[in-house]
Amino acid sequence: MGASPADQETGSMPLTLRSPAFADGERIPDRFARTGDNLSPPLDWQDAPEGTRSFLLIVEDPDAPGGTFRHWAVFDLHADRTGLEEGAGRPGSGVHHGTNDFGSAAYDGPEPPEGHGPHHYYFRLAALDIDHLDVDPGRRVGEIWAAARPHMLAEAGLVGVYERGRG
Repeated sequence: MGASPADQETGSMPLTLRSPAFADGERIPDRFARTGDNLSPPLDWQDAPEGTRSFLLIVEDPDAPGGTFRHWAVFDLHADRTGLEEGAGRPGSGVHHGTNDFGSAAYDGPEPPEGHGPHHYYFRLAALDIDHLDVDPGRRVGEIWAAARPHMLAEAGLVGVYERGRG
């Protein structure tokens, strides 16, 4: 994905998000699935826009049978951060978690219904113009994203694919 004409004029690059564990559009390894080790994958980002004071990351599955299912929210990540290490989604990891649709204030990885086919997991990173998002850590992922929208300077995404029973 290339820089937009505006980015080329100013010399800035758009915010990017990647994982050393899987490429954009590729299969998420089993260790990051809820039925595997249920570890959050390592993530790296770069080129945050000027004025970034914090980051928010969510993971959601729009292919879920009942509509978009949200697996993780982590927020109030300091602007100096350039990533999250593997397993940062566990409780007690020192980051603020929202409550996912499993009811956990932590990362819960892919767990699509067996036989439902491949699901797409959208990792969405937002650069915010505030240090602290005014939400309780126990708030639901969707509520946290909605509260952050007015403060978003940029957004980057990464998509991983997962299907139960596939190797």
